[in-house]
Amino acid sequence: MPVPKTRAVSAKGMVEYRPHVARGLPNGSRVNCADNTGAKELKVIQVLATHTRLRRVPSACVGDMVMVSVSKGTPDLRRQMFPAVVVRQVRLFKRPDGTRLSFHDNAAVIMTPEGEMKGTEIRGPVAKEAAERWPRVANLASIII
Repeated sequence: MPVPKTRAVSAKGMVEYRPHVARGLPNGSRVNCADNTGAKELKVIQVLATHTRLRRVPSACVGDMVMVSVSKGTPDLRRQMFPAVVVRQVRLFKRPDGTRLSFHDNAAVIMTPEGEMKGTEIRGPVAKEAAERWPRVANLASIII
């Protein structure tokens, strides 16, 4: 039986409802930066708000907020940690209507601790799950799939 969709915006600008998506980005994963902040490649350091089993590696999926470290990019951003939202993942996931979706790359956009986007544009498509959960990401996305 499907869970009813309830939409309530929290203090960080995030919508509370979140559908089940296959987790495809464990800690240590490298993801592309999909915004124009100057970062090129990000490394997932920590998955925020994850409750998992002892010794299981935490992993993220589309729409999750993670802490990332900039591994490639401008010198002023390198080796700094930022919160980011995952907008694409390579691992196949299934939507409640039965469609299956995967992207060509793993990508995230850098956010501020308050939930605002650090960049002013997003390159490439954004998954609908991330756009529904983060309205500020949806405003700047050119393509929502």
